[in-house]
This record gives sequence, structure tokens and C-alpha cells, in this order.
Amino acid sequence: MRILHTSDWHLGRSFHGTGTLDAQRIFIDSLEKTVREEAVDVVLVAGDVYDRALPAVDVVSLLDDALDRLAVAGAQVVITSGNHDSATRLGFGGRLLARGGVHLRTRIEDIAVPVTWLLGDDAELAVYGIPYLEPRVVAGGLQAEAGTHTAVTGAALERVREDLARRTAGRRVVSIVMAHTFAAGGAPSDSERDLAIGGLGAVPLSLFDGFDYSALGHLHGRQKLSENVRYSGSPIAYSFSEVDQNKGGWLLEVDADGVRDVRAVEWPAPRNLAVLSGTIDDLLARTDLEWAEDAYCHITLTDRERPARAMERLRTRFPDTLVLAFAPEGGQRDDVRTYSERIAGAKDDADICCGFLDHVRGRTPSPEEQALVRFTVDAALSLAHER
Repeated sequence: MRILHTSDWHLGRSFHGTGTLDAQRIFIDSLEKTVREEAVDVVLVAGDVYDRALPAVDVVSLLDDALDRLAVAGAQVVITSGNHDSATRLGFGGRLLARGGVHLRTRIEDIAVPVTWLLGDDAELAVYGIPYLEPRVVAGGLQAEAGTHTAVTGAALERVREDLARRTAGRRVVSIVMAHTFAAGGAPSDSERDLAIGGLGAVPLSLFDGFDYSALGHLHGRQKLSENVRYSGSPIAYSFSEVDQNKGGWLLEVDADGVRDVRAVEWPAPRNLAVLSGTIDDLLARTDLEWAEDAYCHITLTDRERPARAMERLRTRFPDTLVLAFAPEGGQRDDVRTYSERIAGAKDDADICCGFLDHVRGRTPSPEEQALVRFTVDAALSLAHER
């Protein structure tokens, strides 16, 4: 059998205020193409199917379309809920959907109820789906020793091991565990929501010992923590910290002897990302940046003073500049006075306003700006005196 490990679709998510639904449709096209070309039997989605507990109507329609296309392409689907999903809403109709080849694992009661397929006469594949486990909510139900991520994940996996022990009596069982969690040793990016403060959400990698494969979700970079414990990552980028990541999933070859092979599957990025740095004049003039003109851009300006109309000027060449930062070459200006200190010697209201502009923009108002501020302040004072 061929199993495709994916996770963190985050359907409905935006990218720095820009909608990604069109990009997510392109991902679904790539996913269906992979299923057909690679003759994939089962697609795993290890949590965060949606980006929010109450997804919009068009987002739900996109998932509906995706599941239908995967079924027509010949694949069954196993889905667990992530920390962004509403487990109850995502799991609605699960028993009916299972008859159509879509298997939902969103309840702790189903942790030890695998989805199974025969692998010949004397072996079977068992896929266990562990939804995201919020310690404060599930610790009691799992009879965990403590209300921590490590404790509840350990308790859930103990249930899986107990079921495996019953199944392996007299036959070979190839075990795959799906979990939405932060495993120690994983490399995070800027687009994941923290599961706990101060690193307390990380669970030991040793919890997954003994399984043929652990298909993890939550971290958005595809990575291998051990030969049989991996993150597929998100199918498209959701932050500029993912600029160097190749997006895709893991394709597993499974037979009665276990997981025979794991290889990366890559999907083209619907839109390139560009992280650029330099002075504004340099960025607008460089000929080697033509590739970035149709990319989503994160630009850091290094000019000694913040340029006037910086975003407007940059967008004449890089129209999809989404993030603009300012990091002056050689560090911040020598003048580090507070706003109160800046205006302490102000002669009048116009000087106070100019001092404010200097403080918040990191750039002294030009003579034209100073004249405009003074004209505006004088006009306002004249109107006030007339009343």
C-alpha cells in the first residue's frame, strides 16, 4: 500500500492579511495529481485541517470538494483534529463518512480504534489517529498522571499500545500513529500557534518508540526527527520564516514486513516568497531582483533615516510587499532621546508636532513638512480664537 502523510492544511488561513484560498485550491490540485500519479491508497491529514474552529462557508466547501476528489481518485482519507480545529464540528458525521472512505479521529474515545487494511493473509495495517490533546481538558478522561502534554500524549499512546498488543497475537500488524503535537527536536516556524509557554508543550521523542511510523502534525516545516518519526509540514507557506522550505508530504511504501520506504513528495509553491534587505534606492534599482516583482515580499530597509513614502515607492516595483521593516545600517540613530526629551525645548505647538513626527518615524521632517505642519497648527489656532 502507498500512504501519503500530510498535515496542517489550515484551510481559510490568510497570509499577512492576504487571502490564500486560491493558493489552497492549487494545493488540492497538486494533492489529487499526486494521488493519481503515485497510486496512493490512503491520505493522512494529521490535524489543523481548518485554520479556525468556525470556518467560513467557502472554506468548508473547499474541504468537501477535496475529499470528493480524493475519493474519486481512489484514495481513502484519515483525518485527525488539530489545535486550530473544533474537534466536535470536524468530527460531525464521522460514522457515515467512514462508509465512504473518510475516517475521522477527533474524540479521545476513538484513540485506540484504528482504521485497518489487510496486507495479505497474515498481516494488516492499523492507523491510529490521535487528535490534538489539550491537557486541561483531556487529562481526566485519559487518566493521565498530570495535566501536561507529555502526560496526556503518553496516556493516549498507552491505549494504542494496549490495542496493538491484542491485535498482534497470531498476526503481524504494521502500526502507524498520527498525532498533532510538538515533539522535542522539531524545528518550529513563525506560523504555528504555541501549544504551551516556555517549551512546556514539547513531548519526548521516545514516546513514539515501537511504532512502524509516526505521522506528526503541527510544525509547518517538513522534517525527519528519526527514521520513523516525521513531520510533513504545511502544504503551502504561512509565514516568511518558511521562505526556504520545500512544501509537500511524505510517501510511504507499506507491506506486510512494515514501512519499506519513505520519500519526499513536493508540490510547487503557488506564489514565491521574497525576503529582501537594503536601502530603498538599491532595491528599486537592482536588476537581479526581477524574480521578486511578482512574489510576496518582506522588505527590511537599511537607510540611515526612514525614507518618505517608503511602502508606496516599493510597491511601484514590488506590488505585493506585505511586510515592511526598518533596520538602519549601523544601528539606530544616535539620538535616543524619549519623546518628552525631544520636545522639552519646543518653542511652540508646531515644534511639538514636528518633534512627534521625528520620534515616531525616525526621520526629521523635511522643510516642506515643517511648513505644512506650521500652517495647519496656525490655522487651527486661528479658528479656535474666532470661537
